[in-house]
Amino acid sequence: MALEYMGLSGINGPLIAVEGASEASYDEIAEIRLKNSDGSMVKRTGQVIAVSKDKAIVQVFEGSSGMALDNTVTKFTGKPLELAVSKEMLGRVFDGAGRPIDGLGNIMPEKRVDVNGSPINPVSREYPRNFIQTGISSIDGLATLIRGQKLPIFSGSGMPHDNLAVQIVRQARLAEGNDTPFAIVFAAMGVKNDVANYFRKSFEESGALGRVVMFMNLADDPVVERILTPKCALTAAEYLAFECDMHVLVVMTDITSYAEALRELSSSKGEIPSRKGYPGYLYSDLASLYERAGMIKGRSGSVTQLPILTMPNDDITHPIPDLTGYITEGQIVLSRELFLKGIYPPVSVLPSLSRLMKDGIGEGYTREDHPEVGNQLFAAYAKVNDIRALASVIGEDELSENDKLYIEFGKSFEAEFLKQGVNENRSMEKTLELAWKLLRGLPREELDRISTKTLDKYYEV
Repeated sequence: MALEYMGLSGINGPLIAVEGASEASYDEIAEIRLKNSDGSMVKRTGQVIAVSKDKAIVQVFEGSSGMALDNTVTKFTGKPLELAVSKEMLGRVFDGAGRPIDGLGNIMPEKRVDVNGSPINPVSREYPRNFIQTGISSIDGLATLIRGQKLPIFSGSGMPHDNLAVQIVRQARLAEGNDTPFAIVFAAMGVKNDVANYFRKSFEESGALGRVVMFMNLADDPVVERILTPKCALTAAEYLAFECDMHVLVVMTDITSYAEALRELSSSKGEIPSRKGYPGYLYSDLASLYERAGMIKGRSGSVTQLPILTMPNDDITHPIPDLTGYITEGQIVLSRELFLKGIYPPVSVLPSLSRLMKDGIGEGYTREDHPEVGNQLFAAYAKVNDIRALASVIGEDELSENDKLYIEFGKSFEAEFLKQGVNENRSMEKTLELAWKLLRGLPREELDRISTKTLDKYYEV
């Protein structure tokens, strides 16, 4: 029988202390009731974050405003936070704590699942293979997203990462010939109302909402709820993938908002800060989210993650992108220089990579020339940057004829390959043909990353 405790021994921001609750457990959910000034009862939810012999510290999701030491009743449920899951979630919109906010009522749950997830035994993991097509050449051609991978997008303030997220959700699909159901879980954390409306309206108008589960945490929502948003999203994704045998792409924006919420809560707990004020456990906390991506042997579904984060001051060495880079399998970096040139999406090719790309492209997956073409584009564009640096010193007129060809290649590469419309959906075939069109502008002997056999087949076409 659950005990109820009358009164609190302390209130500090979103934290409350309940005296004598020695039987409470870490991560347990508490139901909190308090009286309004008009005498009506208000219910709130909290989570136990610390327990000692004489008291329990509870983090209140909705905040502690209106609470008093003597008018609050706390009941410990004996369970962690659980999310009601069902295939009915597809096409629905939820808040950061998993409550429906689309006016369509509650879903009929198949089951309730702990939002903290269950760790995947490394022995049970299956190596990610095959790719998810985004319809964006700079990603599909040069930093291919592999099913079961975690591939973050590093952006900056004011950059068009929201547009890119919407385009990926609209266009993402499995490879040709794969009839496994495909779904997308979209989680937005700390976004403004106009951005949230943009996401929702874009998905509705494009018809993509029917295969999307949306979790929306707004900027004016409680900070504690921001911590729950990615956990709820990943719980829904795991259910759809491993219980309903679907391939699921999870797009989360913005991880920086999540990390800042974590820093704020850590500060309210009085914890000793680490780099730039973030808690020392930021690495393990981010890993607990990112490592929920993957494939399990014997299950036909998969969870693929595409988290988006904005780098403060465009600093890739900031703790959030720095730690994310350690945990994930590559990154897609957006360039402010390309953005200012009017190139969308402004993907910076050279610092971007997908470490699992080599195992999910080529013959049997995309096309047999894809690995060589990708390597050659990287090499040629790297040389373009070197020649541009030289030209800035000696002037373009002093460059050799070969160097001038590379300068032209660089301009065409940015204007035709990297740049594409917000609604332009390129197939993998079209991306590779566009790459060959650009490479044919260079002398054949310069294409040293491509085999003679492949050149004979594609270069002279």
